[in-house]
Amino acid sequence: MAIVTQTDKRTGITYAYETQYYWDKEKQQSRAKRVCVGKVDPATKEIIPTRGRSRKKEEPTDYPVSKRGPKPICETKHLYYGATYMFDKLADELGLTADLKVCFPDSYKKLLSIAYYLILEDNNPLYRFEKWNFTHKHPYGADISSPRSSEFFSSITDEQINKFFRLQGKRRVDDEYWAYDSTSISSYSETLAQVQYGKNKEDDKLPQLNLLLVFGEESGLPFYYRKLAGNIPDSKTVKHLLEDLDILGFGKTKFVMDRGFYSEDNINGLYREHVKFLVGVKLSLKFIKSNLDAIYDDIRMFTNYDESIETYGYTVQTEWDYTQERPYKGDVIKDKRRIYIHYYYSIEKGAEDEQAFDKRIAGLCRELLEDNPVESHRKAYEQFFEVKTTPKRGRQVYYKEDAIKEARKYLGYFALITNETMDAFTALHLYRMKDVVEKAFGNIKERLNMRRLLVSSEKGLDGKIFTEFVALILISHLDHKMKESGLYNNYTMQSLLDKLDVLECFEDANHSLRIGEMLVKQAEIYEALGVEAPTSSC
Repeated sequence: MAIVTQTDKRTGITYAYETQYYWDKEKQQSRAKRVCVGKVDPATKEIIPTRGRSRKKEEPTDYPVSKRGPKPICETKHLYYGATYMFDKLADELGLTADLKVCFPDSYKKLLSIAYYLILEDNNPLYRFEKWNFTHKHPYGADISSPRSSEFFSSITDEQINKFFRLQGKRRVDDEYWAYDSTSISSYSETLAQVQYGKNKEDDKLPQLNLLLVFGEESGLPFYYRKLAGNIPDSKTVKHLLEDLDILGFGKTKFVMDRGFYSEDNINGLYREHVKFLVGVKLSLKFIKSNLDAIYDDIRMFTNYDESIETYGYTVQTEWDYTQERPYKGDVIKDKRRIYIHYYYSIEKGAEDEQAFDKRIAGLCRELLEDNPVESHRKAYEQFFEVKTTPKRGRQVYYKEDAIKEARKYLGYFALITNETMDAFTALHLYRMKDVVEKAFGNIKERLNMRRLLVSSEKGLDGKIFTEFVALILISHLDHKMKESGLYNNYTMQSLLDKLDVLECFEDANHSLRIGEMLVKQAEIYEALGVEAPTSSC
């Protein structure tokens, strides 16, 4: 703030102005806002207040005094409200607003507004929040510039995040399976310690961060996540996940995991912690293949066929060789634990696998005949072919028919293991519900604009991921309600949000909030979601 003087050439009077400088984003230049505070006395150079600035407060009188001057202008705003109103109600329904208010008493509204923006303006960076703020009613009710959002992300602490996990965890369904999966998020950053080269699930040639998510199968909601270095394989993460959930006070759990999380150490750890599990496994594992060979001819019987999913299913009860090292006693416990193997054969998958396998064998053979081998295929060459070269006949390639028949024998088959009693098709249904996590990863990367890590500090990264996680809770709950109510028969999630987003509200200082004209289809959406339609305040 500065005082600037300027002389009016017509009257010769010099005025003093309070001047405040600011940066105009649209014109990309510095601008100034001036307010006249008085005249400058030509003799003493003192500033003499004008326009009643020096007028003392009048003494109260016993008779009414008429007000002078124009009445103040009350700003009236027309804002889009239909979608943000719906998210307000969904957040209340989940206890999300209440839990965030406990963890972030001074900034929970800012967090919710950023989450709403990320959902409704998919793929838009946060520096466009200013434009969205001008057109939408949202919890924070003011602009959040890009520098301010970065400061906010950096202010979020691990203690606040863990407190939120505990509060939300108490609201989840107790007796449900938890789907656990991971994804990789690429980054150009050279300053983030956990950004490392690893097995990228999207074949992106960049260093990455791994993000692990835990989802409730029945509720369809995420309630925990972990970030870790991009070079750590999935199979190394289960032990630490169990430790984290124990520290956060979660009870006995049931996990659904794909075969990337399988390892003997992980299965032993799940048994040791008395955790129920359902895990995908490779058929190449010795105990999986040996049990499959024993019942191979029995699986594809009509009594084991489920017509609705065109799949055969068969369950084998066997034993797991359990081991537990006890460093404090210097010994190893060895025992037998009951385990169930569910085997499946899919007609459609079998046909596709056989065709792909035959094409692969033909391609490998061609590479050998043309003497153009690929180093990464060397193991397959040795497994399926024999190559001979003679002076008379030249280079000859022969198929190892027994090896090819053995490999084709298992095409179309897949297997799950579990330590809980259930039939094969119940297990398959639970396992396929794991797809909710895959959809969540798609929402994080596409709708919530997190395919790349656009942050440069560790604290900023932690805060941004947490805010994205809050947005993901809302998206997942909306997705769950749309499925339950059949709204996906008429809308995609985006078209539903677009339909609600255009509903307006009108607000000004002298009147209660008024809601604009509501279409029948908008009212039907609110009703289907179990949300009371917005109405004008009395």
